Amino acid sequence: MKLDYSKGCINFRDVGEYVNLIAQKEVLPEKRILRGGKLDYVNSLEEIGSPKTIINLQRGEEKVFPTTAKYHFPISNDYEKYNTKDKEVRKWLNQVIKVFENQQLDYPVFVHCASGKDRTGVVIAALLWVLQVPESIIVEEYLLSDGEINKDWIVSSLDGIKNSRNYFGRVDLDLVRNNILLV
Repeated sequence: MKLDYSKGCINFRDVGEYVNLIAQKEVLPEKRILRGGKLDYVNSLEEIGSPKTIINLQRGEEKVFPTTAKYHFPISNDYEKYNTKDKEVRKWLNQVIKVFENQQLDYPVFVHCASGKDRTGVVIAALLWVLQVPESIIVEEYLLSDGEINKDWIVSSLDGIKNSRNYFGRVDLDLVRNNILLV
């Protein structure tokens, strides 16, 4: 299916809200982690939950919103992002997840790539795994995306990070959890 990028931010959603809907109980705080595609057709940050921090996973630059903190973590298309066992993908994921150690990080945080499903899907799945969300809920959240997606891809990426303490060895996972979960 061809995605229409001209209708705002494709695949936009509040991760906490949708995880809670899938789980049918409160698992994550809402309005903390947002996800979606590129910002080219977004006119105002209010359209996408008023993020205070934007994490851009695209290789290219993005539309500038001056009131937000910005992080840019591009990764070459030479690497299959779903292959979390790949050394370069692991390094990339560690860099992104490490941002959430920052106790001064302004929320909500909007994580995005071009279509909000592949790079963003892997990062959000990894973040949810670190937050100890059950795998079945992580998979369901990923499958909400429009475009070419595959359950096996995200399950495979989760298999690569199963031992999160080892995988994210230089990231303080407890601090990440505390910061996002408001503990």
